[in-house]
Amino acid sequence: MPQTETWTIGRLLEWTSNYLRERGADSPRLDAEVLLAEALGCRRIDLYTKFAEEPSEQPRTAFRELVRRRAEGTPVAYLVGRREFYSLSFRVTPDVLIPRPETEFVVLALLDFVKERGAERNAPFDIADVGAGSGILAICAAKYVPGSQVLAIDKSAPALAVAQANATEHGVAERIKFAESDLFAQVAADRQFDFIVSNPPYISTAEMAALPADVARYEPHLALEAGPRGTDVIERLIPQAAERLRPGGVLLIEISPTIEGDVKQLVAQESRFEFLPTRNDLSGLARVVQLRRKS
Repeated sequence: MPQTETWTIGRLLEWTSNYLRERGADSPRLDAEVLLAEALGCRRIDLYTKFAEEPSEQPRTAFRELVRRRAEGTPVAYLVGRREFYSLSFRVTPDVLIPRPETEFVVLALLDFVKERGAERNAPFDIADVGAGSGILAICAAKYVPGSQVLAIDKSAPALAVAQANATEHGVAERIKFAESDLFAQVAADRQFDFIVSNPPYISTAEMAALPADVARYEPHLALEAGPRGTDVIERLIPQAAERLRPGGVLLIEISPTIEGDVKQLVAQESRFEFLPTRNDLSGLARVVQLRRKS
């Protein structure tokens, strides 16, 4: 940004949007607004009433640094330290995946099954979130399933620390336990659940090479890559979940549409599950595999 010109908020947004667009940003205007709101310490919507205002040098300097890092590829969510998911704001760090809208379909599926089973049950539901990351699924379960007891599982201690901070912030920490574990390896053998939800790694080794640079360079590969077919973690999760679910319990797994066929083949090998219809996203693509533990 040239230093000799008068930079109102409107001009800053216009210049920065063009600058980020030239450097390949997918949503340059949105990025510019989020970063400027962060530098000014205001809400993004408040920018629209301040277009003619000229920020002082301190927030402009902070904004320039944020824009520089975004142009280099750092995701906006990591720059501001937050991301919205299911109408809630969550802390994120490079130790966790950035929440994405597709994962909201896991929450929607869970709430549909809870509603379906609620009439037949008086006791609270026991729910496990496998591969909790920032805790978005565990926290939504605790927040929107009244009385539920939730176990958030992740093999990454730094990720669990982020999840715990988010649980405290959203007022549900007392109903979520946290376990550092590779799937259910470190969870008590007799622990049983009514629902297991998971957004596991499901990117194949070949697909990793084709990921956008801001994902491949900055987001944790541990939470992304799952072997040659993208199913290594899911292949281990399915039989473990069958052991942990009560009869009639439901397993919900977020997948990539490209691995739906492979996942169905894996489920066919597990006789304790019945296949329920796969839940599609808004584009009509397979997004959440739904399995019920047979009685």
